[in-house]
Amino acid sequence: MSNDHKVILLVEDNPDDEALTLRALRKNNILNEVVVVRDGVEALDHLFAGESHSNRASDELPQLVLLDLKLPKLDGLEVLKRIRSDLRTQFLPVVILTTSNEDRDILSSYELGANSFIRKPVDFEQFMEAVRQLGLYWLVLNIPPYPAGGHR
Repeated sequence: MSNDHKVILLVEDNPDDEALTLRALRKNNILNEVVVVRDGVEALDHLFAGESHSNRASDELPQLVLLDLKLPKLDGLEVLKRIRSDLRTQFLPVVILTTSNEDRDILSSYELGANSFIRKPVDFEQFMEAVRQLGLYWLVLNIPPYPAGGHR
């Protein structure tokens, strides 16, 4: 399947971090469609084809979710918990991408089923490299349990 069908869901409320992530993806030639949502409620709404995303089929899932932890309305850990508790999304790759330095956030993320935890580096070059590796692994090398956009 071509990369243009592999959608990335970016859950990020900080406009600067959103712009930085999108720029890093483009600079690394990761040209996948990126859907940006800005709070936890909107993330779940998108994933489960709720009210504001009801025009999308509920089984069309992104290839990867980049999830911030510090979100309005519903925090990232609660979003992760709900993703893992639903059969449609239980195996969806979720990478926590956050500025959090809290050990408990790292532990909680993995306990709730995060696939990876990346602390956003302050240095842009480090961030670029992290995004390059993230794209290479999750969008090219990783073999998901179900084809992109599908579920059991």
